[in-house]
Amino acid sequence: MKSLYKDSRFRLIIFANIASSIGSGITMITIPWMLVSSENGNAVFGYVTLCMTIISFLITPLVGNLIDKMSRKKLLLTSNIASFVMLLFFSVIGFVGLSYEVWHYIIIYIIGSLYYTIFFPTMFALNQEIFHKDQYKILNGTMEVQGQLSSVIAGALASILLSKWDLHYILLLNVFAYVAAIYLYVKIPYVRLKNSETKGTSKSKGAEGLIYMWKRPAMFLFLFFSIMPFIGVMITNYLFPVYLADVLKASGSFYGIQSMVYGVGAVIAGIIVPIIAKKLGDEKTIVYSVITYTIAISLIVIANIPFYLSLMFFIALGNSGARVARNSFLMDRIPNEIIGRVDSLFRSVGLLLRIVLLALFTGMVSAGLIIYCFFILSGILIIASIFVTFSWRNGIEVNEKTINLKIKNKQLAKAKT
Repeated sequence: MKSLYKDSRFRLIIFANIASSIGSGITMITIPWMLVSSENGNAVFGYVTLCMTIISFLITPLVGNLIDKMSRKKLLLTSNIASFVMLLFFSVIGFVGLSYEVWHYIIIYIIGSLYYTIFFPTMFALNQEIFHKDQYKILNGTMEVQGQLSSVIAGALASILLSKWDLHYILLLNVFAYVAAIYLYVKIPYVRLKNSETKGTSKSKGAEGLIYMWKRPAMFLFLFFSIMPFIGVMITNYLFPVYLADVLKASGSFYGIQSMVYGVGAVIAGIIVPIIAKKLGDEKTIVYSVITYTIAISLIVIANIPFYLSLMFFIALGNSGARVARNSFLMDRIPNEIIGRVDSLFRSVGLLLRIVLLALFTGMVSAGLIIYCFFILSGILIIASIFVTFSWRNGIEVNEKTINLKIKNKQLAKAKT
């Protein structure tokens, strides 16, 4: 642990991530609330989220291929610089006295969503590439703490700034955050590793991630069902603002407080999950985290505001716990030269499911059936909890035992000869 914290690359990554996460976090809390608060905002936000999910689905395989084929540092810098330029333009619009329209909000939301689509898988692959295998659990836990502390700060600032600042000032704050992040990313010592291609995969093809997982069906099922809490979080990024505004009749500042509570739960998960995973193993930790998330999301429909905040803590604990353990599992099992494509495979499958759910839920919300959206989401998570437990007990364990048995048999055969 000490060697990780003394590593200058780790410190630069952490501080750069904090800067960019706080800036983009404030914007991505502000914009959805402004959209939901506008005329026909619930439906507009739903369709925008759906369209953005479709776009992300289409470009995610390309992003995964780029991650494996080019410098991860260069890709991070490119995404930050592009976001900086575009948000600076929209900030200037406000400063010259022009008023913002709904389509401005939509484009700003698209910019933020595209940034996240590139940033998270690129940072994941970069961390696996430059840090040692023994550091993965602590690394992923610390990254979760960093990300969620940034969300807590962004939520706190957003709850204040939503009522005190105009949008162009909030965007300018995001611009300065990107400038700081770009400076810190530039200073990271980095040389792209030239990894050999994984045996049994076709060269120069984006299908390598699919081929790799096709040969490991038990692992695929386990990893697929373990992303369901994250899919739930993405779906509720649309449902929660509507639920707060229409059902609980909460204010915009309460939306920021919700983000803070979620961040606290996720920070705690980032601290304790590496310790739990070291004792129980990544697989069992993932199973318990998915079940925790499922129970919490299933109780949302009976919650008043205090209970809602309490559930938000456990929703964060379950989702972040599953993500930390799952990331460590992936880093341990997947070769770095194809990690971008394997990761993009699961992201693409998750995005496809999100497209279907968002299309369904947007129509239901427009018809005033938001409570039933949570019933459906709860049912999906219950199914995921059952299958992730089943695939763990009857899939991965069996495969590992089979592999170990084959190794032992070979060793015995050699000993006899």
